[in-house]
Amino acid sequence: MFNDKWAKEKSPSEFKAVFETTKGNFEIYAKREWSPEGVDRLYSLIKNGFYKDVAIFRVVPNFVAQFGIHNDSIINNRWSKFGINDEPVLVKNDSMTIAFARGGVKTRTSQIFINLKDNHRLDELEYSGVKGFPVIAKVTKGAENILKFYDKYGDKLGFRQDSIQKYGNKFIQNKYPEIDFIIKASIIK
Repeated sequence: MFNDKWAKEKSPSEFKAVFETTKGNFEIYAKREWSPEGVDRLYSLIKNGFYKDVAIFRVVPNFVAQFGIHNDSIINNRWSKFGINDEPVLVKNDSMTIAFARGGVKTRTSQIFINLKDNHRLDELEYSGVKGFPVIAKVTKGAENILKFYDKYGDKLGFRQDSIQKYGNKFIQNKYPEIDFIIKASIIK
């Protein structure tokens, strides 16, 4: 299910959300002034149920935990048509901050990552024509659960994103059975 108006939905100036995972919950705090379009998108994704049964497919120790490919390829394709504008980095990529993953200009759509350590090089990194990865939220509770995410696959699935998008969770569960999942995410304030 997708409605085009969700791609342009505005968030409140700040909000909190909870992510239920297979390793326990974590909570986040997002502030619109950090990255207006990024926080708007995060809010819309959470509010409209995108992060439900979503694999945490890339966990690189001492770097990042990444998720945001939906189990339904039709939903992924719809959101991918609505990349948000690139924005400057206003908050450092400290440990337990969250930013959108991207592959080039205006490609921030649904995939986000949690910094597992201070990754300040991501503040200035020029990659595919864009500088930096703007922080959109901070983890406020449950960091210990994030650090339990299965990390033995490392970057392997980072290079198999096309298969995840095409075949969904069935592909992951058959080939990478230890992967952790976001069970669901909800706005709490």
